[in-house]
Amino acid sequence: MHATIAEAFAPLPHITEPKWWTGTAAISPELFVIDGSDFRVNGEPLQPSVELAELMQKTYDAIGLVHVINTGLDGLQAMRLIATQVLKNERQYEGGANPRRIIEKNVYEVGAPLEAWLHYHHEMAYVGSSTKMVSFMAHKMPSEGGYTFVSDNLQATDAILATPFGQKLKDLGLCYHRDLTDRESFVDRLDIGVYNHWQQSMLTEDPDEAAAEAQRRGLEVEWAPNRLLKTRFYISAFEFFPQLDRNLLYSSMADDGTWFDTWPLVQHLPDEERPLKLTFGDGSEMTPEEKQLFIKIYDDYGIPIAWKVGDVALICNYRFAHGRPAVHLKEGEERELGVLIGESFERLQSFDDKW
Repeated sequence: MHATIAEAFAPLPHITEPKWWTGTAAISPELFVIDGSDFRVNGEPLQPSVELAELMQKTYDAIGLVHVINTGLDGLQAMRLIATQVLKNERQYEGGANPRRIIEKNVYEVGAPLEAWLHYHHEMAYVGSSTKMVSFMAHKMPSEGGYTFVSDNLQATDAILATPFGQKLKDLGLCYHRDLTDRESFVDRLDIGVYNHWQQSMLTEDPDEAAAEAQRRGLEVEWAPNRLLKTRFYISAFEFFPQLDRNLLYSSMADDGTWFDTWPLVQHLPDEERPLKLTFGDGSEMTPEEKQLFIKIYDDYGIPIAWKVGDVALICNYRFAHGRPAVHLKEGEERELGVLIGESFERLQSFDDKW
């Protein structure tokens, strides 16, 4: 039975709504905000400079988070020149779960409907080749809201390891279940139940190449009816971070069906039919209470990034998770963040002596 339009937009009851933060930033903005006004010449828009690059790099190395404000910039390529003072090695978004599109050369969109909240997550944690950092650039912003939130993962790691659930994650690891639809199966059809097509995720129109690309990412692959690409990925819930010589939490409920609780055309589906599912590494299910705790751990250490047009942020993918609430626009408003994906690295998982 096919869902009606009304059903496709109707959310199921859920218990997993994120709170984003406690109302007090887990880290003082003074530690990571850089005022671009201090580097602008004669009031002109911000330009790259040795002094700016040094401060951005120093801040990033120390904190893992940089937010450059008051840039006077309104073009994504000009903002990209600022971001790449630190994010020097970019990668393509191949193998990604989100349905991102390129909005300008080397710049991606966020790839999610504004009315959906995006749970805290580490970028590309669900494949064997992840990314060290991500950058966001505020191109268009509404008059109210539209914030991104980041969560201090050092504090979140300590907090989750202090719980039985965290020890369970440590011992069992995780399995990421991901179902990618076939674009050709949805020609002239409403994308009900679609999160991402394998053609867009794997950057190919060839099913054999798509399967090979998934396998290169460390995924187990199975083809289902209607050329549905089903992948499974077994890995630690944590990742060793060389700079701090310790294991950090590197997973979240963003890779479970709860990701779609407010996602149009998918939110009406029961959990077992949603395109993503997260289980423990032995295949056992998480309880609703465990899922709620997984969300709360990140919420407890949240920090808002209050965007203004021209802002540039860099986020260490190890030291911070990121997400956002739903965005509600007024008439004539838009919200657009440009995204840069940083240098890739092969997952090391966790080391027994680095807790």
